[in-house]
Amino acid sequence: MSTEFTTLPCREGTVFDSRDRAYAVRSDAPIFYLVERGPGPGSLDAALLAQARELGVEVRFNDRRDRVDGPGVVAVGPRAADAIAVGYHFDTPMHDGFWVICNDELAPKGYAYLLVMNRRGTVKSCMFTGFKHESRYVERTVAAFERLVGLRMNNPRPHGGVGNFRIPASAVTGRHPVAGEQAGFQDTLWGFGMRYAIASGVLAARSLLDGADYDAVWQREFLPWLRASVVNRALYASFGNAGYAWLLRRQQRAGDARRFLRWLYRPGWVKRLLLPWASAHYHSRRDDASCNHVDCACVWCRCGSDHAASIEPA
Repeated sequence: MSTEFTTLPCREGTVFDSRDRAYAVRSDAPIFYLVERGPGPGSLDAALLAQARELGVEVRFNDRRDRVDGPGVVAVGPRAADAIAVGYHFDTPMHDGFWVICNDELAPKGYAYLLVMNRRGTVKSCMFTGFKHESRYVERTVAAFERLVGLRMNNPRPHGGVGNFRIPASAVTGRHPVAGEQAGFQDTLWGFGMRYAIASGVLAARSLLDGADYDAVWQREFLPWLRASVVNRALYASFGNAGYAWLLRRQQRAGDARRFLRWLYRPGWVKRLLLPWASAHYHSRRDDASCNHVDCACVWCRCGSDHAASIEPA
């Protein structure tokens, strides 16, 4: 895969708790990379589109398909909202960086975040409940970042998205492998999904080319970590503001954020022991509607009801 898109390696940032106490998040190696999304130059999406076209792939926009006749990978995005991230894209004179606030008054059972790269920023409340009051939480989030880090927004543009987290019984609909968020492949704790989307797309394509069992392959590659993230989500949702502060203190004492995150996400006997409890406390808002009809050709099937999905540009 080409990496000819704009990135910002993030090695150091700041997380605040509900009492405005700051915790350093740092590592010698990048903790994560910021990337630009959307149709603009330098974005991840534009780079992938250009690479696909160079390989001879025909890409059609605004061309809805309700059926896939013949081999094909189905990936039309999330089918329910287990979390929403709402806020603004904007221009800013601020320096590059990332800032996070763990506070249920700003983002119930989630987190608020501010990202800045190359004089462009995103500020959002990522909430896992309380969706009806999203405007209130966004207003509080903006005010908090203005107070804590001097947020400056020019030309703010409202923006939002949804996340859907589930572990499917099967990621095959009819004869078609399902990739990305449509399959439910996303980190249940904090909603990270790009790595799962790209990796599952590769595995799905290989299953068609090589005849491999897609369910067996994704379960081997993803299942332990998906299960660990369900346990993490159930624990985090039960913490409340005091628990978030405890987690942040533990992260800061660890000294290296990457090492702490490896510990947090590591599958092991403790996570396996807690999985039944976590599964009882966390439920996706989406039913498992995978089609069991072997000859089914529909993009999104609920076996007779009208739920065909539209394929649109990212």
